[in-house]
Amino acid sequence: MVVTGFKRWIAVGLAVLLVLVAVSAFVFRVDILRTSLDPKVPFQAYTPPRTPNYADPKAWALPINIRPGPELPADVFLVHPTTFDGGNHWNSPFRDQDAMRQLDRVMLPNYAGPFARVGRIFAPRYRQASLYSQLTLREDARAARGFAYGDVREAFRYWKANHDRGRPLVIVGVEQGGLLLERLLREEIAPDPELRARLAGVYLIETVVPASSYDGTALVPACTSRNQARCVVAWATPRDGDRRRMRDRALVWDESGILTGLQGREVLCVNPLTGTKTNAAIGEQANLGAANATGMGYGLRPPFLKRQVRTQCVEGFLDVSKAKSSAFRPARGWADQLKVAPYNLFYGDLEADGQARVSALLGRQVYGRMAPPLTAPVEVRTSPVHRID
Repeated sequence: MVVTGFKRWIAVGLAVLLVLVAVSAFVFRVDILRTSLDPKVPFQAYTPPRTPNYADPKAWALPINIRPGPELPADVFLVHPTTFDGGNHWNSPFRDQDAMRQLDRVMLPNYAGPFARVGRIFAPRYRQASLYSQLTLREDARAARGFAYGDVREAFRYWKANHDRGRPLVIVGVEQGGLLLERLLREEIAPDPELRARLAGVYLIETVVPASSYDGTALVPACTSRNQARCVVAWATPRDGDRRRMRDRALVWDESGILTGLQGREVLCVNPLTGTKTNAAIGEQANLGAANATGMGYGLRPPFLKRQVRTQCVEGFLDVSKAKSSAFRPARGWADQLKVAPYNLFYGDLEADGQARVSALLGRQVYGRMAPPLTAPVEVRTSPVHRID
């Protein structure tokens, strides 16, 4: 009996220990992940992956010679968010298989998808800074992000030299892509009067940018109306609602192209439900359609779920209510939980916003009436392919 009781206490002790280990692992999961993804080599001594060749179609995440549906009036230059975790590299080989798989299956359907009916999408693969580089404020991590910008700049210059038709331009950057695109806007687009004149809209999604850079005197100001062209839509949603932590860890470009902290500056928040810079609470009735497009092919319009969330810009950051539907669940893996969501709560809002700004630039409604969104997934065995000369 004594032996049996002793074994029971051992079992209870082991169970308690396992619970404590599990709780500790959850609480310190970011620290554990940070340690496991650290390249453990200074960036200055690091040999980057080979340079992408943007004359090679494989250097683009979407085929640049095909598009779904009828001719569209604009070009969309899109810089995707982080899909590379890290480990041996500060910057991803631009054809890393795991990163490409997540990009093609999750990020492009959800974040390029809203613009597939706005214009031709040009989405370069690039040597993105690893997820690890966003978990630390080390100078090495800042250097990795600056290095990634070089690829985005070269891809944009290649697009301009080889694919630019002089049409309205929409530029879209998500998370890391938004940070890189914000610098591109300042250095390559805003100073060019011809490019700026046909800039329909700028979308810096889940991106922290200083509001002072886009005030009323800026070359490209923040959007104050959905029927306004040549303006910026930008917002960032704090994880777990922790605005202070997000502000403290945010990095933005200074005038010399160096990443630095916000240093007390106000953050720009344009509410995606209205496409306007406002601190007013926006009710769920304004939500034109949330969507989970993960796994869908490019060009397929996912089922929309309307009136899913309400939003409000608070202290420069976007507060978003919990979505009503269980279709919008957090990612499972620790690393994936630190990336942008594997769905888009503003899918329909961004689609309508992009079309409205292109129409505003051209001074007329240029998009036909869209068919209603699918109400359930459908299997598509074949689809036409249209070549752009």
